[in-house]
Formats: sequence, structure tokens, C-alpha cells
Amino acid sequence: MRFREPAICIRATDYSETSQVVTFFTRGAGTARLLAKGTKRPRSKSGGAIDLLSEGDLVFTTSGREGLGTLIEFSETVSHTPLRREAARLHAALYMIELTGELMPEAAPHVEAFDLLHKGLARLDEPGSPTAAVLAYFQWRMLRHAGLLGALRACVTCGAAVKPASAREARRVWFSSREGGLLCPTCEGAAVEKIRLDAETLAGLEALQAAAAGRKVALPDGQAHAVNRLLAYHVREQLGKVLKLVRYAIAQGR
Repeated sequence: MRFREPAICIRATDYSETSQVVTFFTRGAGTARLLAKGTKRPRSKSGGAIDLLSEGDLVFTTSGREGLGTLIEFSETVSHTPLRREAARLHAALYMIELTGELMPEAAPHVEAFDLLHKGLARLDEPGSPTAAVLAYFQWRMLRHAGLLGALRACVTCGAAVKPASAREARRVWFSSREGGLLCPTCEGAAVEKIRLDAETLAGLEALQAAAAGRKVALPDGQAHAVNRLLAYHVREQLGKVLKLVRYAIAQGR
């Protein structure tokens, strides 16, 4: 079957001296793993090897053989050169495409997720963009789209509202990936897997929920970094592995 879709390159490996195996996240056909014959030749239709993060118009066919389709043509429209000039923004972008590849299944359209990735990369291209905040919002939205975000307003066990009045009270709130959300002081004792939160993390989560509801809110760097650490931990627990880019993209705790 032949497709023509807007696409973003999320993985690329060498197949031979002149060819690649490239994975694209497409807007209407999900993830497509393709054999890109001759793309490493300077005079190829793509103008050379296809790079990670490249966006453009993709024409491809699918195949039942090992799930490997064939790239017919890829016309790059966005190379994301600006974000490549700064390590922090580049690492955030690479983490975003790695997370997308892990969470989004092949051959299933995810228009909202594609638009989220497209807009996130475009935001990182902007000079002075708040990298940590962009990444926090992306992780939060992508996990929500995948149905993995969890309960972040109330205790997942008893349903009690979780809104500490002080930083000291915030230290009594926990998060469990296996249980699926926040835990109040009464319920946290029964959870085997959990991490203690702090006021900065909870404030960041509240800001992201407000932003998702359409309100204009700021996400300071401290809150963004705290949320990124929590969500990266949640991703690790859900996938059962640590993503390769997490050590570069996520600022570690104090």
C-alpha cells in the first residue's frame, strides 16, 4: 500500500554503504520503518543521508516482510538547524523523538501526538525558548495521549484531594508509577514502588494542568526540571527501561 504523509525522522541506522533503515513518525499512518535505498549517495533524491529530526513530505509503501517498508521519496521541509546549535535544546529534541518512538505503536495514526511533536520541535527552534518547560509540557501531553499519565490531582487509592498548604505538607505526598498516580500520607505506606515529591514538583504539575485547560501560566525552570525528573522516572517504570537520552536531556536532582 502506498502512502504520502507529513513525517518526522525519529530513528536512522546504516543498512549498507549507500542505504539506511529509517523510522518516521507520520501524521496519518503512525510509525513507519522503511528501507531507504541509496539515500547516503550525495545525488540521491533526498540530497544525502536522512538525519534525525528532519521533517518533510514522505512517500512510502508498506510491506509485511519484517515490518520493513520502502521509502519512495522524502522531501525535507524543516531541518531544525536552530535547535542543533545548542546542546540542551538538541538533547531535549532527541529525547522527544526517542520517547515518541517508544510510546507510539506502528501502523496506527496518532494525529494529536504528531502535532505535539511537530510543535515541540518548532518551539525548540525559537531563540531563547524555555527548553525545560517545553520538554515538561511535551512529556506530560505525550503520556496523557498514550493513556499513561495517571492521577495527578487526587490520591489514586482513596481519591482524597492532594493540595498541600505548605512545602512541609508537600513532602508528605508521594507518586507511584505502578499504582498510577499520587498517593496521600494515609495510602503511601501500602505502595512498594514510590517516590516522595516536593512543593516545586507539585506546583509544576498544577501549572501543566492549568495550561492544558487553556489558561496562560508560567512554568519556571525549577518547576520544569522537577516535573521532567518525575515524568522521566514514570516513563522508566512504565517501559521497564531507561531511555538513552534521558541522562542528557533531564537535569538531575539537587
